[in-house]
Amino acid sequence: MDPVTHGITGALLGKAFFSKREERVAIFAATLGAIFPDIDILAELVTRDPLGIVKYHRAITHSFVGMPVFAVLLAVLTRALLPWVRRRWPRFQDWEAPPLWLLSVIYGVGIASHIVLDGMTSFGTRMWYPISSRRVAWDLLFIVDFSFAAILLTPQVIPWICRFPEKARGRALKMWLFFTGMSLLFWVLARGAGYSFRFWIVAAASAVFAVLFFVPAGGGAGSRLTRAHWSQIGVVAALAYLLVCSVAHHKALLQAKRFADVNHIGIERIGALPIPPSWLDWGEAVRSVGVLFETQVDLREPGPPIFNVIPDSLPDEYITRASEMQSVRLYWTFARFPSVQSFRDGNQHVVELGENRFQSGMRRGPQPFTYEVIFDAKGNLVEEGWLTNAMLQSRMRRLIPQPTLPPPSAPAKKSP
Repeated sequence: MDPVTHGITGALLGKAFFSKREERVAIFAATLGAIFPDIDILAELVTRDPLGIVKYHRAITHSFVGMPVFAVLLAVLTRALLPWVRRRWPRFQDWEAPPLWLLSVIYGVGIASHIVLDGMTSFGTRMWYPISSRRVAWDLLFIVDFSFAAILLTPQVIPWICRFPEKARGRALKMWLFFTGMSLLFWVLARGAGYSFRFWIVAAASAVFAVLFFVPAGGGAGSRLTRAHWSQIGVVAALAYLLVCSVAHHKALLQAKRFADVNHIGIERIGALPIPPSWLDWGEAVRSVGVLFETQVDLREPGPPIFNVIPDSLPDEYITRASEMQSVRLYWTFARFPSVQSFRDGNQHVVELGENRFQSGMRRGPQPFTYEVIFDAKGNLVEEGWLTNAMLQSRMRRLIPQPTLPPPSAPAKKSP
């Protein structure tokens, strides 16, 4: 899940359940705790490891094993720094920290929300690292879900709108324009990325935001509920959205199973994977021996989905050698729906490892998280890394030439 949604979630939980005592520090702690686990991206920046996002991201900082330690450390650090902050900046003079035990609990709740939300995505997270390196992925939410973020943010905006009755209508108008503008921006981005997003959904969302913002602002209706009550309503609404996503996920998964049963396909792994823009859009994948079947579906569309067939290349010396590399073995621990292609490109030989879990809306070009291993004409290993025209691109890492393989015959690269 993206850091903005994590932060919004933490703020919502802080306002809903910890705002009665030392509320400012409590809300700050819940928000910071919800963002904190992504501090592990610093390891990727320092190491410059092409596989850093797989090796370091969503490990100990995203683990329930490490959560109590980080929660206590953050609580101790907050209580130690708060007196200095009050002296340095007068506007924080009235900030008071909750007791250490309570502040640790608040930080723990924030960190736990991050771990659980990351588990909702297809990327998954190592929730029990270092006890287990298994990635937990419930496949309910796309990494960036604007609908979910709006559900989390709206109940936090309404109390601000209604705080001063004389300003309520003006604030409601500003928030309506902002949320409508964000909906329009999301529509443009989704269409540009090749995802189907009907414009009437933007109009419908704008109408919903108008009701949510202008109705509470009229006649002081919104001020009858406290900020904590609005935030608790937001928590319930978020849980209801996750329930709807789980029902849609189950329906998409049944479609994939039905396809495999009808075509007598042996299932090694099967999944229904969320894709933008809504909970009605899913990628379905069935991995069998030597072949992958995948498709993208809109649950509103009638009839069975049509699957694309992606066969692996036949085993050869290059695939064998690539599979023995430590980096590729690490990649296999991350990939859930991989495809393996081996082909000659000019005077080089390429082993391309595709991960079809993160399907882009564009059918052309490589899918996100496509990893390549390149050998020269003599069989020397020369490069490896993420394919530069796929998502989360990194430079290919130049390697010292390895021992030469006997030059095998290789199939020519398939024309696009």
